[in-house]
Amino acid sequence: MPRKPRRTEHAVAEAATLEEARVAAGARHAGRGPGAGDPLVAELRRAGLLRLLVLHFCAHGPSYGNQLMDRISEVTGGLVAVNPNTMYPLLRSLEADGLVAGEWEHPERRSRRFYRLTEAGDAERARLQDQVVDSLARLSVAVESLRAELGD
Repeated sequence: MPRKPRRTEHAVAEAATLEEARVAAGARHAGRGPGAGDPLVAELRRAGLLRLLVLHFCAHGPSYGNQLMDRISEVTGGLVAVNPNTMYPLLRSLEADGLVAGEWEHPERRSRRFYRLTEAGDAERARLQDQVVDSLARLSVAVESLRAELGD
């Protein structure tokens, strides 16, 4: 005798996809992070801007996640928004790749985790810097052209 489907199975079968739910909730650019709807910011993100900024700030001394988010927002004038759901997985990934080394502020309890740049991280920072600087130069030319066209 076939088993009768449970209510949860029916609910799962009838549920909207994540993409549909985001659209229904009013997400302007479903499936993409902050700034992804802005073509200028999206190009910079694809070029590695966020990774570069994290490595750049860690090169100037140990940094922790919230501090990095604040610095990125400040240096980009708020154009690049970074939330904890983006920053902390990025930091864990950079640490797993050996690009940063993390240490707890108070090892006996989980407090702030400070990250410092490694040698491999410095090499990656230099590589990304060339890549991002090229993107910034292209965007700068486009912005200046727009400003000239609009008479600013």
